[in-house]
Amino acid sequence: MIHLIQQRRRLQITSGAGEDKATTEGQLVEIHCQSGTGTMIIWFRVLDKTGMEFIGSFSNNGVLKSTSLSNIYRQTKINQNILILQSFNKSRDSGIYSCASLYKGNELRFGKITRLFGEKAKVPQGAQVPTIKPTLCTTAATTPCVCNKKEEQTNPDMYCPPLILGPLAGGCGLLLLLLIITTLYCNKIRTRRCPHHYKRKPRTMAPGKQMMTHRHV
Repeated sequence: MIHLIQQRRRLQITSGAGEDKATTEGQLVEIHCQSGTGTMIIWFRVLDKTGMEFIGSFSNNGVLKSTSLSNIYRQTKINQNILILQSFNKSRDSGIYSCASLYKGNELRFGKITRLFGEKAKVPQGAQVPTIKPTLCTTAATTPCVCNKKEEQTNPDMYCPPLILGPLAGGCGLLLLLLIITTLYCNKIRTRRCPHHYKRKPRTMAPGKQMMTHRHV
């Protein structure tokens, strides 16, 4: 029991010793551990988050002795001192893996330590990592549009004669028409009221001719 406690403390202190494996998410991992001859081999792991965890116990010829084995492991190569982790999960499986053999019923002999940790995502060669520039709060000044071409100046006198003469000619024509209508209307009224002014008067003959006329009579 004393040997087990001492070895457990050693595992926690020398967690960087042994083999370090950078593992990608979902990768199948083969963990090698050979602890020597013994009547039983015990597999365990010390996780980064939850501490020490029992995996399973096997006979020296690879037969499972513990009641069950988690489905995340496979024991097909356990007689070759290899435990298979089927799918690595960084948050669940990061930590130290090892084994120990029970020797003469009262001594544990520990094997090699393997440390699993999640591999960082690799940036492809030649690929540029985009850099995010800080956003500067600047107010963009609006540049007024300056026209290089001068506007063509128009002479206002060009438009004055048509604008003035047009209404003036129309007004004169209207006055002339009113004058003609008024004259005709007045003549018509005058003819109706004073018809004697328009009767023909007999011509006055010379005195010599009047005497000659009376002689014939």
